[in-house]
Amino acid sequence: GPDRAVCGSRGVTILADTLWPAEGEFDAIVLPGGGKGTENLAADARVLETLREFDADGKFVAAVCAAPTVLAAAGLLRGRRATCYPACAAELGEAYDNVPAVADGNIITGQGPGSAMLFALVLVTHFADEPTARRVADDLLTSL
Repeated sequence: GPDRAVCGSRGVTILADTLWPAEGEFDAIVLPGGGKGTENLAADARVLETLREFDADGKFVAAVCAAPTVLAAAGLLRGRRATCYPACAAELGEAYDNVPAVADGNIITGQGPGSAMLFALVLVTHFADEPTARRVADDLLTSL
């Protein structure tokens, strides 16, 4: 079948579980950060349409680092709060909030590498619940 090896911007290769577009229903979509990858996502009309569909269906749409700019490009941040890597803040416009992580309804954003753990714990809070996220945080010797 098709090659499922994906090489990231730092040369790390991972094996994807599935290729996109994938068959089946999904509860959430999470976009990774990184400059070039984010540019590629924002330039793909299929990605933007998928983000709009997830949002319209009330499914979770999450992005970290530079990737919240893709949410802005899809028109998902109007009237909402979000965060991103500070160098990308202008692309979020009025939505930008200079904090480590933001959950605004079904839209969840994280600021960057240093806040990735908090971003992940906010995802756990929304995908499961706060007690579960607190247990995970405790096990990781961090806080929510």
